[in-house]
Amino acid sequence: MQRRLFLTTALAAPTLARAQTQPAWPGERPIEIIVVVPPGGGLDALARLLAPHLATKLGNGARFVINNRGGAGTQIGNEAIFNAAPDGFTLGCITAPALLAVPIERQARYSGTGFSYLANVVEDPNAFWVRADSPFKSTADLLATARARPGTLSYGTTGVGGDDHIAMLAFEGATGMPPMVHAPFAGSGPGMQALLGGHLDLSVGNISESIALLREGKLRCLGVAATTRYPATPEVPTFREQGINLIAAASRGFVAPPGLPPAIQARLEAAFTAALAEPAFIRDAERAAMPLRPVVGAAYRQMMLSMDENLRALWQRRPWKEG
Repeated sequence: MQRRLFLTTALAAPTLARAQTQPAWPGERPIEIIVVVPPGGGLDALARLLAPHLATKLGNGARFVINNRGGAGTQIGNEAIFNAAPDGFTLGCITAPALLAVPIERQARYSGTGFSYLANVVEDPNAFWVRADSPFKSTADLLATARARPGTLSYGTTGVGGDDHIAMLAFEGATGMPPMVHAPFAGSGPGMQALLGGHLDLSVGNISESIALLREGKLRCLGVAATTRYPATPEVPTFREQGINLIAAASRGFVAPPGLPPAIQARLEAAFTAALAEPAFIRDAERAAMPLRPVVGAAYRQMMLSMDENLRALWQRRPWKEG
């Protein structure tokens, strides 16, 4: 009896010791952040800006690696996040409404409302951009030409069903403008290159993403889809000021695969809450002209459920696959 007890204790001791010395999550293993667009643009900038602040608040040796998985209007990256192991080592930096719009429009290997929602960080109003030498000085100029030459003007977005595309559909609906030729790109960076290269008449993007090009005199902004003028660009009028009732934006935040363990979910929510309130991060975001809208945990999930409901109603009225 004593010999069996000794052997059982001796065999269990190494296992117990390993369990006691194993570092708590995340330990030394890096946490991957899948960014669902190519490098460049507001979403990629957000992930890279917030990651160091988040690592500090998460502690336990946390460190992040950024993996850009762009393509198919964010579908490729969204699917990679959704189908990853829910172990806390894969997070996603996503943009909405694209995250929710893709499964409404076409078959996808993920459910828009099935993610573990962690934190929304940015709400970036949509804006219309043209080259500085464009003949369009205002939305009135754009509308006049589009009506006089229907089907001849082109515009770029970050993909079918993305916030840019849906904003243009709303603009067409509010003004009765004939549809322009839509050119979807894998991200805002490639689309802006096409505009600057003279291959597009207009780019529908977000107000924060092209402020540097605006200040360099390379772009002109025709309007911003917000209730008030954007503080960093007070010279740019809202669409409402121009008689067009258009309010639209991209929400950018962080999710994890479905089934994230509650303890890890709670740790991440606490880390996001602390990082988003950190003065150093807020200063960094202001320098990058990022319009912050922190919404964490259950409130973020509810925000996305409401957005999904609105998108499904829009799909019934104006299926964007046809737009």
